[in-house]
This record gives sequence, C-alpha cells and structure tokens, in this order.
Amino acid sequence: MKKLLLIILGIALIVSASKQFFSQNKEPVQETITYFPIDPNAHYLSADTTLIETPKYDVEWNTSSVLNRKAYLRQDVSLLFSNGRLINKMGEWRTDTQKLFQKKTVPIKQNGILDSVTFHYSELHPKGGRIFSAQTMTSDILYFFESSKQLTHFFSKTKTQEEQKWKTQLDANEKNVLAHAFAKGVRRFSIPSDRYDSYPLTKFVFGRNESIPGFSQASTSRILGNLWEGIYKNYFLGIKKRNGATADPVGSTIPIIMIAEDHSHLLVLFVDADGEPIYLRQLIEGDR
Repeated sequence: MKKLLLIILGIALIVSASKQFFSQNKEPVQETITYFPIDPNAHYLSADTTLIETPKYDVEWNTSSVLNRKAYLRQDVSLLFSNGRLINKMGEWRTDTQKLFQKKTVPIKQNGILDSVTFHYSELHPKGGRIFSAQTMTSDILYFFESSKQLTHFFSKTKTQEEQKWKTQLDANEKNVLAHAFAKGVRRFSIPSDRYDSYPLTKFVFGRNESIPGFSQASTSRILGNLWEGIYKNYFLGIKKRNGATADPVGSTIPIIMIAEDHSHLLVLFVDADGEPIYLRQLIEGDR
C-alpha cells in the first residue's frame, strides 16, 4: 500500500510539472500564477501602473486594479526597472476581493529612465467546478535628469528641446544595456536570433483587446498567462541559477521576450546581477 501511494504521488507530481515552462537546465518549473481559460464575463473595470514625481524629488510607484466582481484570488505583480535593470518589485494577493492597490516611494539617484510593467491576475471559481481567469497588463515610463538649476526634472512625454535631447540619450543608454545582455545570452546559448522576433518585457504589454503580432487574442491570453507563470517563479521570486542556488533578481536586466518565427515556442533572455546569462523556454500551443 505504501509503495502504491508513492507511485500515485510521483504520477501527480509529473502531471503537475508537465506544463510549458522549463528552465535552462531543463528542470520543470513550479507554477504559482496559473493560466486558466479566460472568463468572457469577467473584465477589469480599471487597471493602472503609474510613476509620479513627488515634491521631494522621489517617485511614487502605484499599481491598482478593479475586477467587475469578486474573485477567488486576486494578484498583481509589478516590476520596476531603471536604465534597463531591475531596481524594485511589488506583489500583492488577496482572496475574495475585487480590488488591489500597491504603493512604494522610490528614491532617485541619477539621470535615467524608470520603466514599470504590471501583470494583473484573477482566479475565478464559478459554480460548476471549472476554474477560469481574467488578466491584463499595464505599464508606465518616467524620464528624469538633473536640470541646469540643480533640480531633478521629470517627464513622460517630451515638451521641450532639452527633454528631447535627454530622452534620446537615455533611450540609447538603456538600449545599449539590453543589446549587450542580448548579445551575451545569444552567444552563450547559441541562439539563432534571426529566427526570432524580440521584445523587451516592458514593451510586451497587451490589454484585453490587444494581440501579439501574428497571434489571435485567445493565443495571446494563453501565451501571456504562461509567460507570467515563469517570470513570477523564475524572476520575481528569485532567479534559479544553474548551480541550484536562488539569486535576488535586483540588478538583472529587463527580460527580452523572443518569439520563434514558426510560433512553436518563445524564450525569455536576461543577464543577472552577476553578469550570468539566463534563459527560459516556453512552448506555444497551436493558434486556435
């Protein structure tokens, strides 16, 4: 009887780990945020990520979301990057609620760009036994530099020539950081990058009625849900190193999402704070 119980438990573990996300050492990844079929009757009344300057020249970082009804589980996960690297993160979950709100004050230390991206998630248990979900994404960006008056100047959209000059320079700096990380990862793992369409995670943001180029809206929902399962477990909670250790993600580069041209899979590529390239691989179900 004991042997039979162990076999049953082993089968259960294999089934639960047989989903779509695998780390670079081929170990199956445990899921936390889990994609379920989208409930067509569930939608977000509001969802936002905002970066706002304060009178003390810090930045107030907020996320909020309101579903149109109470959910079995509500969870919002947000990442904050400065000049192409992770500097902070926020995550909150609550049961039996419609609303979530998070706030942090972030000190500003140098000229740069702040990018934040948030995954808003709801797990729904309607009557009938099936589990559904609702999800959306939001983002915000804020540029800042020290002005000629020795004060920090903030903007999200350029209004002056000085702002345009700084935007061009800061965008180029961030692009260089990501290009270096991308090239390092492509070399390390011998990835044929010309066979992929690549996007920084901060630009890979799709709302309820938006689709990834080349995919249906239904496939976009599956891809994003499974993607954030892996990002949450392998980036937000800690980076799984090849030696088995778990490292703090702060200091890592913005993940690059690489979608194979044949739509068979995608890769998530970044460099951690120690300079080690990391990649995750996600299989993509047929577009139907």
